[in-house]
Amino acid sequence: MSQVVDYGTALALILREAAPFAVERRTLAEAGGLVLAEAVVADADLPPFDNSAMDGFALRAEGKAVAAGAEFEVAGAQVAGDEAARADGGAWEIMTGARMPEGLDSVVPVERVEVLARDGKGRPARIRLSADVQPGDNVRLRGQDVERGTTVLQPGRPVDSAAVMVLASLGVDSVAVRRRPRVAVLNTGRELVDDPRRPLASGEIRNSNGPFVSARVDAAGAELVLRETVTDEPADFLAALARALAAGADVVLSTGAVSMGRHDFVPDALRGIGADIRFHKVAIRPGRPLLFARLAGGQLYFGLPGNPASAAVGLRFFAEAALRALTGLAPERPLRMPLAAPWRKRAELRFHLKGRVELADGALRARVLHGQESFKVQPLLVANAWIVVPAESMALEAGDMVDVYAPGHAEGLKIEEVMQ
Repeated sequence: MSQVVDYGTALALILREAAPFAVERRTLAEAGGLVLAEAVVADADLPPFDNSAMDGFALRAEGKAVAAGAEFEVAGAQVAGDEAARADGGAWEIMTGARMPEGLDSVVPVERVEVLARDGKGRPARIRLSADVQPGDNVRLRGQDVERGTTVLQPGRPVDSAAVMVLASLGVDSVAVRRRPRVAVLNTGRELVDDPRRPLASGEIRNSNGPFVSARVDAAGAELVLRETVTDEPADFLAALARALAAGADVVLSTGAVSMGRHDFVPDALRGIGADIRFHKVAIRPGRPLLFARLAGGQLYFGLPGNPASAAVGLRFFAEAALRALTGLAPERPLRMPLAAPWRKRAELRFHLKGRVELADGALRARVLHGQESFKVQPLLVANAWIVVPAESMALEAGDMVDVYAPGHAEGLKIEEVMQ
């Protein structure tokens, strides 16, 4: 496919090729950051038994308040980890998390009790309430957090720290997940210099795409298996590509050599090894020369343009969509918020703009930043979002609603308040 495709067509072609990985079982220690492939159903109650939420004294309220001033003999004690006990009357000293003695249903905190007498070991023997106690006060009931049989996690949910806490609390030792995608990054261009200590010769530039794309791969939840910088010689490129595939890459990202210049050799080199180029050029800005192919071994290939902002857009809105799909995540949905100031465009293309989401007067708004040229990297220091303007919208006014995306699909927006 050689003609320019629109964004929707390009994304559909990518998602058609990015079938989710096979399901694997991993221990909880190994599953952190991976995506669940199956629902997790609780096979136990949480808490597993009625227990005290306070250090204090357990009482029997019997469905009605126990008035301040009531006195009780202390008949026993229960600490966290004690087995079930039965109370035949009186009050029991109890610690936070301790199992409620059978027959008692409420807890009065220790600070709301006056100790009237102590036994020979100094433990409370008789108490008086200094405040009313309502039935059920300060008791955590069995299953109050999670009931047995409840679906606690759905497929497509990343195993983050909150999920780990719930799973560990339920005694889950392994979960069904899909592994991380393995990604290789190839930067093309004889002008690129990787060593920051080496002085630049005439015509040379620092390789910024390599470190940037590699960092973004990690932030997207993928595993970087290889990064190389290669010359503009097809043979060198194909040798590096072979090393990337030998390293186990599921996805290969290259930068540069996909436009229409005499040295833009990537499309022909890929065809020469049997790759199926699904599209080359998308009706977007920046990043129009983007190329997507399936290699002969089934790996996905994204040829990103060499300009930094173009490479960033290709990675963020196309390659990251594939990474989500491979791990079983649902397609990403943008936020919607008003534009902070008018904005115009001259070309009927889908624009991906470096933007900043601001909080002003208690409301969020999205501001298009200056410096949208594809070669400029400094605006990325200020940007905390991408603002997307569809092809058909040529002129936007302040207050018009726009789609807003975080810098990466696995990240949230980091918003600072703007003082008026």
